[in-house]
Amino acid sequence: MLLRRPLFASALMAAIAVNACSSTEQAPPLKGPRWPLLACDPLVPEVCGFPYPNNVFTVPDATSPSGRRLSLSAKLVPTGEGKSADPAPFNRSDGFSASTAIYAYLPGASPAGMPTPQNISASQKATSPTLLIDAASGALIPHYAGLDRSGDDASQRAIIIQPAVRLADNTRYIAVLQGVVGSDGKPLPASEVFAQIRDRITDQDASVAPRLALYDDIFQTLTAAGVSLAGVQLAWDFTTASSANNTTWLVHMRDDALARVGAAGPPFSIDSVDTDFRPEDIAYRIKGHMEVPLYLDADAPGASLLFAADGLPTVNADTPTQQVPFEVLIPQRATTQPAALLQYGHGLLGRHTQIESGHFASFMNEYNYAMFAVDLSGMASDDEGWVAGALVGGELHQLTHMFDRMHQGVLNNLLAMRMMITGFAADPTYGGFIDPTRRYYHGISQGGIFGGVYMGLTTDVQRGALGVMGQSYNLLLNRSVDFDPFFTLLGVAYPDYRDQQLALALLQLGWDRVEPSGYTHHIATDPLPGGAADKQLLLRAAIGDHQVSTLAAHVMARSLGATHVDTGLRKVWGLNDADSSHTGAGYVEYDFGLPPEPLCNVPMRQCEDPHGKLRKLPAARQQLDHFLRTGEVKSFCQGACSFPELSGCDTTPPTTEDPCATP
Repeated sequence: MLLRRPLFASALMAAIAVNACSSTEQAPPLKGPRWPLLACDPLVPEVCGFPYPNNVFTVPDATSPSGRRLSLSAKLVPTGEGKSADPAPFNRSDGFSASTAIYAYLPGASPAGMPTPQNISASQKATSPTLLIDAASGALIPHYAGLDRSGDDASQRAIIIQPAVRLADNTRYIAVLQGVVGSDGKPLPASEVFAQIRDRITDQDASVAPRLALYDDIFQTLTAAGVSLAGVQLAWDFTTASSANNTTWLVHMRDDALARVGAAGPPFSIDSVDTDFRPEDIAYRIKGHMEVPLYLDADAPGASLLFAADGLPTVNADTPTQQVPFEVLIPQRATTQPAALLQYGHGLLGRHTQIESGHFASFMNEYNYAMFAVDLSGMASDDEGWVAGALVGGELHQLTHMFDRMHQGVLNNLLAMRMMITGFAADPTYGGFIDPTRRYYHGISQGGIFGGVYMGLTTDVQRGALGVMGQSYNLLLNRSVDFDPFFTLLGVAYPDYRDQQLALALLQLGWDRVEPSGYTHHIATDPLPGGAADKQLLLRAAIGDHQVSTLAAHVMARSLGATHVDTGLRKVWGLNDADSSHTGAGYVEYDFGLPPEPLCNVPMRQCEDPHGKLRKLPAARQQLDHFLRTGEVKSFCQGACSFPELSGCDTTPPTTEDPCATP
């Protein structure tokens, strides 16, 4: 039996329950705090969905590992004018994203005194204007905070609390605003309804009395943390989703698809062979198609996952397979010695043909790698028009189809490696040019980001290099110049910047299933079913990157438990240092002499973007090859990895204007 999207809710609950039986996550007893279900929370009357995330937008669910299930109202979900809202795709989650920012609003707030990315440790003091507390342990969670600077209207600036680490799965947290000041430096008044709760004034707003017992629990936690309740302006709690919620579908699709293709791997055909493509480096450019199981209702942008009665993704009964284009480049050196396999993950809304770049070709031949790639469906060039249309359409739930298609895209990448090490390696004409026992992953930008998902799920690759990467998309999007045109479209549908931020937060619920936030913390320890804990990763970031902020790179590195291999540049908060080299997960930074990155949620735009420069440096190429062959992360720079001559600041001079400054 196939279940189309409108009918998936009960099946999903069954899937979570089935997964929970084999997971260490267990649904807690339905006891302790009780939350009323609210369509909007009057704690922030100006924005229906604020404060967010928030347990008053959930209901009990004994079948889920978290014991909760989201129950967002249609009124809460931002919509374009005259459009409808369908909260169902978001309500499938059994908690909120562990990688979302936390949002609130106090009219007239200023960021004065809030912790910034430069003083994260200040957020772990009880006097910080913003606090994030683990409700069970009382630990203060490191974060930075400020006002939304993505728009020009000061009256619409949300307060954003950005965790500096990925939060734990299936965990309850308490968020606090205290002593937040206005532009005059004086503390702002507490939210009116919060003040009624805090002062136990029960004859005002109807939501107050049902929450008094809950807030007895919250206030007890705050008091134990050393917080003076008199100065608290707003406080609320939320619970993160379970790991099963985020990973069950893809783990099942991987295992089911691998069983279907069997020991021979996915069937494939070679469509063309070119011996005249960059012949100085490349012996053969091979294009073909592989046949893979299809878990979508169509092989097209906007498609939906299909679900069986057990709530797990299932193959399309009418069209059980799809043809996926692939490309393989075999270097000249492979004609005398078999080349190692190097799977490439392409950039934002790109194509698998990006491996044809000249600097890749020379790298392949210099170090003897056969590079191959397929598209990441859902975020490939074929999807760009559909995504743009969904953004401007004003119906946020439509964008969740992108995440469905990305499940298939991730699966296709996993199956591409299986095809190369089985069927292609056995090909009588071209198989002898590759060594299937040496197989690695290398992704850059979007490919580096989704490399965290790939490495968390792959059963064929133990060593992967992730370039100019980060997590989560909720953190990345406002800080990336790549998304300028998409935010223009988003603003057409949602002109209030607070709605835009809420939209990003809701979409993160879907991102978590297909981006590294759901997977990187399972790579080094606590591997997903079928995985291994001894994988090795090289993470590389460019300080001043215009497209992928190093703030997101730091979160990914912390989530992986990576060690910072010192390149003579700077310390990275929350990472242990290695002076010369490291084996395991190693994080490395390169500097290009740009001014400091903005501290607020806007892109770095100064001088020239170093995003694409790191990969071309001779020291970086040598580092990549050494890591892939040995697993050792070390610096090959002569001294510090600093290249100010590549800044472009001489032709594009930096400005002194601070994009994060008030007003």
